[in-house]
Amino acid sequence: MDTAIITGAVTPVLCSVIAAVSFIGGGLLTVLVYRILLKRKRLNMIKEAELEAEVIKREKIMQAKEKFYQLKSEHEKIINEKNNKINQTEQKLKQRESALSQRIADSQKDKQEIEAIRTNLKTQLELVDKKTEEMEKLHRQQVEKLEAISGLSGEEAKEQLVESLKEEAKTEAMSYINEIMGEAKMTATKEAKKIVIQSIQRVAAESTIENSVTVFHIDSDEIKGRIIGREGRNIRALEAATGVEIIVDDTPEAIILSAFDPVRREIARLALHQLVTDGRIHPARIEEIVQKTQKQIEEEIVEIGKRTTIDLGIHGIHPEIVRIIGKMKYRSSYGQNLLQHSREVANLSSIMAAELGLNPKLAKRAGLLHDIGKVPDDEPDLPHAILGMKLAEKYKEKPEIVNAIGAHHDEVEMTTMIAPIVQVCDAISGARPGARREVVEAYIKRLKDLEAMALAYPGVMKTYAIQAGRELRVIVGSDKISDQDSEKLSYDIAKKIQDEMTYPGQVKITVIRETRAVSYAK
Repeated sequence: MDTAIITGAVTPVLCSVIAAVSFIGGGLLTVLVYRILLKRKRLNMIKEAELEAEVIKREKIMQAKEKFYQLKSEHEKIINEKNNKINQTEQKLKQRESALSQRIADSQKDKQEIEAIRTNLKTQLELVDKKTEEMEKLHRQQVEKLEAISGLSGEEAKEQLVESLKEEAKTEAMSYINEIMGEAKMTATKEAKKIVIQSIQRVAAESTIENSVTVFHIDSDEIKGRIIGREGRNIRALEAATGVEIIVDDTPEAIILSAFDPVRREIARLALHQLVTDGRIHPARIEEIVQKTQKQIEEEIVEIGKRTTIDLGIHGIHPEIVRIIGKMKYRSSYGQNLLQHSREVANLSSIMAAELGLNPKLAKRAGLLHDIGKVPDDEPDLPHAILGMKLAEKYKEKPEIVNAIGAHHDEVEMTTMIAPIVQVCDAISGARPGARREVVEAYIKRLKDLEAMALAYPGVMKTYAIQAGRELRVIVGSDKISDQDSEKLSYDIAKKIQDEMTYPGQVKITVIRETRAVSYAK
């Protein structure tokens, strides 16, 4: 075992020597040799470790030197960059200093020039003062000579000259004004016609027949008895809940809903449709369905108002006005749906304002809101234009919008350029062919009222309402009314019609006064 250890730790030659000695001399000698060999090996290992440590030391020193040189170069690079920046800054400062010095020199030079100019001006002013005194002296002398020659004082001559110049200026100004006015009228009439025609061509809205009844169709007449109920309790409950008069007569498969408020008629129609479809018709169910239908209609009104404002590109309107806009869908005026009319007026106003170089968005907003006074929640006695103006003012609309709403029927004075545009577009929308229709009875009554109102004036012989009531021809006696009285009569009739009657568009009053000489040849 000892031999194996030794042979594994030393060279082969020594191992053979050790083996021979150990074989010859015994175990003690073997131990001594083993120790000597171990000592030598330890010394060799120490030497090798020292050599290896020296190599590592040299490598580390070399690495440290390289790191040092690298850091030194980087540090020198940073120092050089900072020095360059400092040099650049110094150069800039020197340039600024030189520029300031140049400016100071220029300012001193300018100051000297200003002083020289000021001295020169002072000298020239003194010369001017002297010459002015001399001119005034000469002027006084000439005035005195002229006064002596003409026999008039200076003030009198001045007044005569001013008066003559005034008369001459007035004459020239009047002729110039007449020329400009004539040319402006020709151009304005042409341009106005062009704008109006273009606006009417671009925009057109649907029209509906105005009525106060809605016909509800049913499948069979048996449903009428269920709607009426025992002793009429169902129909009474339905009328009380909706505020609509329900007429059940002999009309086959139809029930008539009568009310002036179209919103109530629509609620009654939808509620009746749900009741008939469901089949359960009794007072409690009627109240429940009517309440649900009212909520549904209110939501639909708000949705219609929002959709209308989005379609027209109008934003920032108060929610209450949005609800009023939606409510216009269920109102009509002379057969023309109020919401469609307002949309049409908004588009027309926008087009006209753009053609005239005004704000089209403001005009469109005013056109949409001009009839909001026709759909109030209550029924005040104010005209719809004034009521609409107050609503717009209440909900913080701009003063231009408020004035346009209030002035579109001349209830208040127009203070902006948008107001007459809205008024004109309202008239265009209502007066264009096919826009408005009336029921026959109301139409005939309006024509008769027109003729009777004009016939009541003294001197009027005959009256004729023509062109669907848009013109009134008045025949007067030539021996009873003069030409001047004819003009006054035409004005008086127009004023009375405007104050006392309701009509679409405008009515033209033509007073005819003529003398006829009749002879017969026999």
